Amino acid sequence: MVKIGNIILPDFPLLLAPMEDVSDPPFRRLCKLHGADLMYSEFISSEGLIRDAIKSRQKLDIFDYERPVGIQIFGGDEDAMAMSAKIVETVNPDLIDINFGCPVKKVVCKGAGAGVLKDVDLMIRLTKAVIRSTSLPVTVKTRLGWDENSINIDEVAERLQDIGVQALTVHARTRAQMYKGHSDWSHVERIKKNPRITMPIFGNGDIDSSEKALEYKNKYGLDGMMIGRAAIGYPWIFNEIKHFFETGTHLPKPTIEQRVEAAKNHLQWAMDWKGEKLGILETRRHYTNYFKGLPNFKEHRMKMVSSEDPEYIFEVFAEVLHQYEGFELV
Repeated sequence: MVKIGNIILPDFPLLLAPMEDVSDPPFRRLCKLHGADLMYSEFISSEGLIRDAIKSRQKLDIFDYERPVGIQIFGGDEDAMAMSAKIVETVNPDLIDINFGCPVKKVVCKGAGAGVLKDVDLMIRLTKAVIRSTSLPVTVKTRLGWDENSINIDEVAERLQDIGVQALTVHARTRAQMYKGHSDWSHVERIKKNPRITMPIFGNGDIDSSEKALEYKNKYGLDGMMIGRAAIGYPWIFNEIKHFFETGTHLPKPTIEQRVEAAKNHLQWAMDWKGEKLGILETRRHYTNYFKGLPNFKEHRMKMVSSEDPEYIFEVFAEVLHQYEGFELV
């Protein structure tokens, strides 16, 4: 089994990645139902928390059925990171994760996220500030380095472990790659094989099928893997991968009934949490993936994304169920 502080995870756990505007409580609830072992909040600005920014504070919402669950924070100022860690601790997550991997320009320009990969000393100071401010386990998610000429993940891993970080997730791309090109897990494998490294090491990047998950599990020998974009609109991927690990066979693909049920639950839970209007608006981005592969689906999708009437949207779900009843997706 894998341990992070007092958190005990199963052998080779599957983690849900923290994704901005995606990994909120309704989405996490679906992923938990379908096999995610550890999940994280959307990343939260330390400065936003201190300013009492409404959106940042709302991202602190966690629920017991999600556990274990971590809150992820980012920032480039030691005092702000320390104070935000204390704020996070008040909602009693299972761990605090620090984002040193986000490649988005508006984050990097503030000297946060992947921007810190240019200054490992600053990364260590920021991490120390968080560790000193909380009794919770502190973990880190980062990238290989700023670009292919400055891959420094080996130094980063050792120094983070030395100051008390209890697990490390590596998105196996550089900041310069953003989300393009291929991830290179061989760098993460090298960290895991370093005899100095004893903390759990998780890999992230390009896991989009059960076959690839098993290939990477066997090839790189890590402690677990994190799944991000492949879970959007397809929370079934976690149990599918686990089943394939155990049996070498595939679970049946989710039926149209299961897809409609997931989309309905997502919408209802989003409205319950965010309010009707915002819940409707922010669930729209998921429909394409829930119903990916259905022929001539565009008309139904347009109805779903153009209405702000929940009763009407649920009627469209019923239409989809009726029209595609018995249709087998591959």
